[in-house]
Amino acid sequence: MISRISTIAFQGIKGIPVEVQVMVSPGRVGIQIVGLPDKAVIESRERIQSALYSCGLALPAKRVTINLAPADLPKEGSHYDLPIILALMASIQAINRESLCRYLAVGEINLDGSLAAINGALPAAICAKNLNKDLICPKVCGSEAAWASDSLNIIAPSNILELTNHLNNKQQLSRPFKSEYKNRTNLANFSDIKGQKTIKRALEIAAAGGHNLLMIGPPGAGKSMLASCLPSILPPLSLKESLEVSMIYSLSRKSSDESSFIQDRPFRTPHHSVTTAALIGGGTQVLPGEASLAHNGILFLDELPEFSPHTLNSLRQPLETGECIISRANRKISYPARIQLIAAMNPCRCGMSSRDENVCIRGPRCAIEYQSRISGPLMDRIDIRIAVPAVPAADLFSSTKSEPSEIIASRVLLARKNKKIG
Repeated sequence: MISRISTIAFQGIKGIPVEVQVMVSPGRVGIQIVGLPDKAVIESRERIQSALYSCGLALPAKRVTINLAPADLPKEGSHYDLPIILALMASIQAINRESLCRYLAVGEINLDGSLAAINGALPAAICAKNLNKDLICPKVCGSEAAWASDSLNIIAPSNILELTNHLNNKQQLSRPFKSEYKNRTNLANFSDIKGQKTIKRALEIAAAGGHNLLMIGPPGAGKSMLASCLPSILPPLSLKESLEVSMIYSLSRKSSDESSFIQDRPFRTPHHSVTTAALIGGGTQVLPGEASLAHNGILFLDELPEFSPHTLNSLRQPLETGECIISRANRKISYPARIQLIAAMNPCRCGMSSRDENVCIRGPRCAIEYQSRISGPLMDRIDIRIAVPAVPAADLFSSTKSEPSEIIASRVLLARKNKKIG
């Protein structure tokens, strides 16, 4: 008899259903995994055998064939451990074979039978909901998966013995609670910045309309600090937007808290030495890049001309289409990347061409060469370009308080609501 259970293969943030089929038959003793498994999936044989031994179970001296269907889809990651061991236990009658049909399982197995955290628990939960199946995942991922739907039945054991007892009706595992939302308290505030009223107004307009913006000014004018205040005036994410952003972070290993659910708009600040793969996405497992991690939020590029021109040009597609498409030999993987680009730069390499009291030693040529590192097609996608002057001494020593971010945020929220109505 063949034991079957559902799991998932990730392509971007989308989940493709995969069926794990296990058959124990007479033949040469050993475990054979077929269906385009990668190295991590092949190594699951050793983890599974050790976990079964730790739980007091042993495989029969027979041939075990494990098929991951569809066979033409590459299978990557350690989350296949749990569905494989469950189907294997059903084949040796340690658990009821028929009960597995209603589950989608993901999880990594340790040698002692405990379940380790995986990437992509939230996308897996959403896939299970769409397939009308219950989810089995490690306990440490349960609070993240619970955000997928209140109606989704989730089993989140800490080890194989707990899961076996639950499936055999010897123990009842409760549904995990949603992870708590943590407010960000370290946001920079516009009230901390003296002067620059025109630039603050430009940032408010950019926040209200989602416009891309470039600030050009000398060193010390406050460009980076002004940009760092922008998240404090952006409205919170909607539930749909939060799910999208949280799924990206769940797959990317970038969340500071593995069980967190993201409700604040991302603010990503990659270094100017970032590679194209790190900015757009890539790698052996095709993980999302900084552009996708800034989805529904802000991508801030400080010292814009210092970035590689090739890397900057790779942003043209995300800015135009709202997604990053990574091509491989036999497939294309897409990650959402609806970003607001905020950039800052000096007017020339030395930064002195816009100062009245200092003269750039190379004159206009320095500014022309420096700014030419940014291509015309990329500049065409930047809606607002504004000069940022140095802050006058009178503004620095003024006792007048600047307008706080809370008041600006209320105007931004009202403008966005009016935009939707119109």
